[in-house]
Amino acid sequence: MNDRIIVPLDVSSEEAAIALIDKLPKVTFWKVGLELFVSSGSNILKILKQREKRIFLDLKFHDIPNTVAGACAAAARFGVDLITIHATAGKTALEQAQRAIESNTPEGATPSKLIAITVLTSLSARSLAFELKIPLELPEYALEMALLAKESGLSGAVCSPHEVAQLRQVCGDEFVLVCPGVRPTWAAAGDQQRIMTPKAAIAAGATYLVIGRPITAADDPVGAFDRICEELAE
Repeated sequence: MNDRIIVPLDVSSEEAAIALIDKLPKVTFWKVGLELFVSSGSNILKILKQREKRIFLDLKFHDIPNTVAGACAAAARFGVDLITIHATAGKTALEQAQRAIESNTPEGATPSKLIAITVLTSLSARSLAFELKIPLELPEYALEMALLAKESGLSGAVCSPHEVAQLRQVCGDEFVLVCPGVRPTWAAAGDQQRIMTPKAAIAAGATYLVIGRPITAADDPVGAFDRICEELAE
């Protein structure tokens, strides 16, 4: 089960990232987000590849089609496993980004999987309706974004564990579903609005779980990671 847990490198420097990687040797899949990437650049990707770790490059691309296609082409050349793009960039951007990955994958390598952000887990139904003025109910909107991604040729989507069962049923078994907002019962919710336990999220149909602070901010990060893996294996 440890291969299905993605741990975020949500730190502000390359040195801190390396220290965290060294502290958690059993973690095989790491997420590189905006803070670390802006701080260290692509060098952190090279470090993770050298250590034979899998990489979730979570930069949430959102721009005009030509720009996101160029960004995805560059990311694909690093051989990362997952790349995120906002579904709200639109179908043309999604399609061009997917083609860019396919045409820029190094020879003999497995293409990166492009996955779409449906709704950020920090957003509540109220935020969607009153702040973003989106008239759809939150689960319906997440499903529409996931279907747009699938129709555009993408490999999967990022969604709250509360939407994952419906997306799995509609989008099929091969569609990759990555779930942040996953918290063990013994961990604080933090700023996530729509959360679920790791075991329940896997049972609902999640492919991968993104679990950060319950592990990285724990007094004993190694023990916290092992405890989650044990709970999933029960």
